[in-house]
Amino acid sequence: MDQYDIAVIGSGPGGYVAAIRAAQHGMKTVLIEKEAIGGVCLNWGCIPTKAIIHSVNTLRAVREASGLGILVNEPKVDMSRIIARSRDVAERLSKGIAHLMKKNNVHVVEGRARLEGERTIRTENKESGEVNVIRVEHIILATGSRQKELPHLPIDGKKVIGSRHALELSTLPASLAIIGAGAIGVEFAYIYRHLGVEVTLIEAMDTLLPNEDEEISQELLRQFKKQKIVCHVGSKLLSLSETDDGLTLTLEGPKGEKELQVQQVLSAVGVRANTEDLGLETLGVAVEKGFIAVDGDQQTNVKGIYAIGDVAGNPCLAHKAGKEARIVIDHISGKKTVALDRLHIPACTYCEPQVASVGMREKDALEKNIVYEVSKVAYRAMGKAVAMDRIDGFLKLVFEKNTKKIIGAHCIGSEATELIAELTLSVTRGMTLSDLAETIHAHPTLSELIPETAELGLGEAIHV
Repeated sequence: MDQYDIAVIGSGPGGYVAAIRAAQHGMKTVLIEKEAIGGVCLNWGCIPTKAIIHSVNTLRAVREASGLGILVNEPKVDMSRIIARSRDVAERLSKGIAHLMKKNNVHVVEGRARLEGERTIRTENKESGEVNVIRVEHIILATGSRQKELPHLPIDGKKVIGSRHALELSTLPASLAIIGAGAIGVEFAYIYRHLGVEVTLIEAMDTLLPNEDEEISQELLRQFKKQKIVCHVGSKLLSLSETDDGLTLTLEGPKGEKELQVQQVLSAVGVRANTEDLGLETLGVAVEKGFIAVDGDQQTNVKGIYAIGDVAGNPCLAHKAGKEARIVIDHISGKKTVALDRLHIPACTYCEPQVASVGMREKDALEKNIVYEVSKVAYRAMGKAVAMDRIDGFLKLVFEKNTKKIIGAHCIGSEATELIAELTLSVTRGMTLSDLAETIHAHPTLSELIPETAELGLGEAIHV
């Protein structure tokens, strides 16, 4: 029987960070993974989608090149090569993490893990049949999540596909309906529309990206309409039936029922945590609303067992998982920890225009009875944005009226997902509008949007 200080189940962005950090602290560490190192995010989520989006953005740049004085023929799309490149990117990064495991002396066990008793884990490799029993002082559950399925929208991988299937489509459908307009649905809508597919995006809530600030969501809806992405918000899927050449969808929306004919449907209705078949019931580990319940140190109700990432609750974001991993190892190491504040976690969506946010929306401030104001500056006011021909979008800051403390930042536009880092620091550290306004930003850069928006909130804007 092997003995370890730390066992991490799952090698996604939370699991592999926890394993490396534990090893760096001198703990004998084992990482258990039933599929590819790197988890869903690296292999079938965050990374391959961004590789495909890079291809799509390049395609758009070529198509728009004549407006910049560059004359080229109409580009051709080789979907199989786009997919192959995205898979290569994922495989390269997965191998990189495997190398980091060796470098940090983390032992990797391939197989499915199950809690067998107090501080005991049983692993089984289905391919080889190899079984291991591991004794361990601390267990970190980082098992992630999987795609959620609706009862009336079963995924068959052919006419109704999931996000993983969408990352392997070597042949494009003529038309595609996407159910769900969260980050996943929105990104795939952007991808496939600009690859030439007729895309219809369907969302039960009243806006795209329902978790974002309302003005951001409305601007994205406007931009998607310009891109000829058909959007049905406030619409529910009532039924789906097969036809000879595709599917018929019946929707219930603000104006009653409506039928759509499409060749294929992509289900993007969210994820559910992987809590099953872990043996949680063996030790009485509490599960609440589908997620493993944890405290501020990410510890479950059973001492010595922790949970991080998607399995430990919303938001289901890779960078949240990585931060939680650091909290757990610091706690086990005896260091002082601070519970993760969900309002300090940035959210990013990588369509164009990009969307990024951190902190409170206006509705959050209203619910907390905070007296607040907002400041909003359009990209078109920035010289770099005009030079790049990327003038769509804006930055919006939410701040306390009296103190000018920044409590929220919401951005839609070019490179919003990069600009959000400075804004996250501002919200996390309790900075004020003056802190941003007085910080010199290089010219010309898109980042000048940040001090300009702060200056507007102070009544001192130069360019608006």
